[in-house]
Amino acid sequence: MHCRNVQQIQALTEMTEATQTIATFSRDIDISWYRSPIDKELLAQLMQRNDLRGWVQTICHLGFFFITAALAYLAFLNIDEGTWYWSVPFLLVALFIHGTMGPFMGLIAVHELQHRTVFKAKALNAFFEKLYAFISWSDYLWYRASHVKHHQATCHEAYDGEVQLPIKFSLKQWSFWLGLLAWNPLATWQRLKLVWRHANGHIKGEWYNHVLPKSNPGLRRKHRNWARTLLIGHSLLALCFIDTGHGFLIVVFTFGTLYCGWLGFLCGVTQHFGLSSNVPDFRLNTRTFTCSWLPAFYYWNMQYHLEHHMFPGVPFYNLPKLRKAIEHDLPPVTHGLLSTWRELLSQRQKLRADPHYRIVPELPVRDAVAEHR
Repeated sequence: MHCRNVQQIQALTEMTEATQTIATFSRDIDISWYRSPIDKELLAQLMQRNDLRGWVQTICHLGFFFITAALAYLAFLNIDEGTWYWSVPFLLVALFIHGTMGPFMGLIAVHELQHRTVFKAKALNAFFEKLYAFISWSDYLWYRASHVKHHQATCHEAYDGEVQLPIKFSLKQWSFWLGLLAWNPLATWQRLKLVWRHANGHIKGEWYNHVLPKSNPGLRRKHRNWARTLLIGHSLLALCFIDTGHGFLIVVFTFGTLYCGWLGFLCGVTQHFGLSSNVPDFRLNTRTFTCSWLPAFYYWNMQYHLEHHMFPGVPFYNLPKLRKAIEHDLPPVTHGLLSTWRELLSQRQKLRADPHYRIVPELPVRDAVAEHR
């Protein structure tokens, strides 16, 4: 899927440079954020890393990706005149399930690893960060620099080019649905072109140049070399797949994270959609929803996005506990993607009718009383 609005695809693919040409961003971030009160000892406990939890998530997450890839490959190998009636449908289902994991192999997994909260050892976080980034063709160096600023200045238009509100998306374009439910070759081509341009040291767009400035040639060199690593590494693997007679592995590995982005879209767009810019309160610009264990596993618990922004040092596996500890000070949440999107689509109609309309979450009563005083 290829879209011109970056927030529409922030959970599916890294931001393209073409979207970031609208403003000159300031570097002097000084925002006094409101954070819900919490006992310091409890917060310290919640910030503790747990290697077992990190290993379980990482191994299961990677394992699911490679198991579904293997199932798709086995289905492909079994296609012939006598088995096509079951092997072709099985292949399509396997590819759909495999591709559904794809968006979460990119900047979702990379995101948490960059926070260095998955494992106690920084080296382990860094290793898996690069592994996930390689598998998913992710620009992790740009994202690392960008995401620090996003946390410092969430949805403040003068400082945060990662999320610019209001977020817009169209449900009428065929390419949109093609990318969600199958594969959009144009989007893949655009991704490869972007990596090729970066491999040649060409960086375009205001936000890209803001977080990867010319004044930091060392960072730009690392960024260029990473793009070259992606191109050379995936090209060599693809040639190896072809040379050994396993060319179909290109479909499930080389491009395995670039199709069927529906679940990544449904999860990712919720984060800041319809909320307010330029407010120093995460409760007014970031949304949490709750869900069952499977999408939470895919999404590394980022459905607790408000809590994550308030206390980014808390590992993803402790976010449910953090939610319980400060829930009394947070807006109510919807449960499940169906309920969440029913609400979002209703609010989207108001946003389309009135460009100035913003969703204002219901805050605890005592906050309203305090503000009145």
